[in-house]
Amino acid sequence: MDSKQPLAERMRPADLDEFVGQDRLLAEGGLLRQMVEGDQLSSFILWGPPGTGKTTLARIIANKTNSKWVSFSAVIAGIKEIKALMAEAEVFMNFEKRRTVLFVDEIHRFNKAQQDAFLPYVENGTIVLIGATTENPSFEINSALLSRLKVFVLDELGVDDVVFILRRALENKERGLGNESLVVSDDLLSFLATYASGDARTALNSLELAVLVAKRRGATELSEADIKQAVQQAVLKYDKDGEHHFNLISALHKSIRNSDVDASLYWLARMLEAGEDPLYIARRLVRFASEDI
Repeated sequence: MDSKQPLAERMRPADLDEFVGQDRLLAEGGLLRQMVEGDQLSSFILWGPPGTGKTTLARIIANKTNSKWVSFSAVIAGIKEIKALMAEAEVFMNFEKRRTVLFVDEIHRFNKAQQDAFLPYVENGTIVLIGATTENPSFEINSALLSRLKVFVLDELGVDDVVFILRRALENKERGLGNESLVVSDDLLSFLATYASGDARTALNSLELAVLVAKRRGATELSEADIKQAVQQAVLKYDKDGEHHFNLISALHKSIRNSDVDASLYWLARMLEAGEDPLYIARRLVRFASEDI
């Protein structure tokens, strides 16, 4: 294992038994687990917040399947690359009688024409399409393609899940930080997990930085100050055009309507702290005033 890789990459689970969270899908008898272990894959979307294990699950599936596995990101690929891959998959099916499993990260970034290019190959079984997205597929995936895909929703990791992941990284001597011999209390790990807002990747990489800070000052025990220096500030889940944006403005609206001052101030602060345009909030407040006050 390359020690220069980020801790989150080094600690990425290699099989379902190492995977933490998503018990509803991956516990014994869970639908996704049955599909993976039985190598009975059909096309599906993994939808969930960052750091919940979408890419990790895709890699575990890649190690399990007997099909040809191809992976690429919608951030860097276009219609030309898609058509070339579809042609290769068709040839592979004709000569090898085996399907190609195509994993597309950030699939919501593809436009309608790019998504349509997958449609006939998903429909005739030439490829199994596995997409990963942080955005609601109902809004970002065209209806014709979405109707042929199963959507698996990955939940945000709880604090206990993230603490377990962090503790495992601290104890692992081959891939993790087990050779650093630093004492870290469970309370500090909970503190860090809370800061990470359910994102295991952020939590692990913040832990690695905190350990570096502690080592530089010659400490044998990690402190709260080390963690605060590493994380700087809590990770706030937000997007200016997606679901978090509308969920928070809706929460603010409902709080004002219910005359809940504390909740209104909380949601207002959350939006400002996450980087929302103050002019947008001002316009919505004017609307609230005219409609609900």
